[in-house]
Amino acid sequence: MKDVPGTMRAVRIAQHGGPEVLELAEVAVPAPQAGEVLVRVAAVALNNTDLWTREGAYGRPGDPEALSGWRGPIGFPRIQGADVAGRVVAVGADVDESLVGRRVVVDPAIYDTEGPDANPVGLMGSERDGGYAEYVTAPAERAHDVTGSPLTDDQLATLPTAYGTALGMIERGRLRAGETVLVSGASGGVGLALVQIARARGARVLAVSSGSKIDAVREAGAHEVLDRAEDIAEQARAAAPDGIDVALDVVAGDLVGDGLPLLREGGRWVIAGALGGYGVAFDVRRLYLHNAQVIGSAMHTPTHFGLLMELARKAEIQPVVAAAFPLDQAAQAQEELARRRHVGKIVMHP
Repeated sequence: MKDVPGTMRAVRIAQHGGPEVLELAEVAVPAPQAGEVLVRVAAVALNNTDLWTREGAYGRPGDPEALSGWRGPIGFPRIQGADVAGRVVAVGADVDESLVGRRVVVDPAIYDTEGPDANPVGLMGSERDGGYAEYVTAPAERAHDVTGSPLTDDQLATLPTAYGTALGMIERGRLRAGETVLVSGASGGVGLALVQIARARGARVLAVSSGSKIDAVREAGAHEVLDRAEDIAEQARAAAPDGIDVALDVVAGDLVGDGLPLLREGGRWVIAGALGGYGVAFDVRRLYLHNAQVIGSAMHTPTHFGLLMELARKAEIQPVVAAAFPLDQAAQAQEELARRRHVGKIVMHP
């Protein structure tokens, strides 16, 4: 691979633990296999999944406290980082050479089958090495050409997990123009993406956020912002007396039980996170008597990701970058993410 060095800097974890398990290492640059491209990483964005994978916080079926990665045991050492924007610098066998030099965003999902509606069953940075590095390999069909996008590399890097998850939730929740939507955790990466995409889809957006972040959430496109510190159900009833069509929820916990009665007939409650706790209790009559649905949503399908890349090429969304760190400050970057004081996404530059 001409002009590509033999080694690179990468941040790896060799075990589950706190930020101290993130280690900067000099490792071999991976060689693209048949059907793969090698991407020089321009920016990599951080996600809650980075924290939870590092901590082993996902649990396992039947053992919710077990140390586990996103979909099971992690193969160590593992280079973290799901969200990569960069340029293709080399291709493996059976890949079009014209991809070299193209600016790309990598779809980090590892899918269960071929096809447009496949389900993600693994994630770059968890089930395979990711973008906390100067270079990363990816299947060629997962490297989406965004060369002409007016978005910056930092903005593009924020898209895959947060905006992919958001678009998956919106699609699975069948959100339509004119509907009223409730977005929880609206100042986080996924929450802000939900606000922006739902607004772009023509929905009326009620967003839940905390005091210091309310203005930024309103700026992102929320029609009304509900204060997380007050009674959310009461505020939602006042803001939407006719009820909520779709809830897009990354918080779960008590919010599910409190919020389900807010749904209109045929309403959908879509859950893609458990920031408020994974133990949920609700009155099941609020579900079946109103033809409501509770829908789980993990990331996106290839079709959803394709829709997201169209938005990126046309800059129909404007991701908010909260802070940027150099790669050797990965531990500090993750600590900043865990504090949840920021609005938008944190990125690193290898």
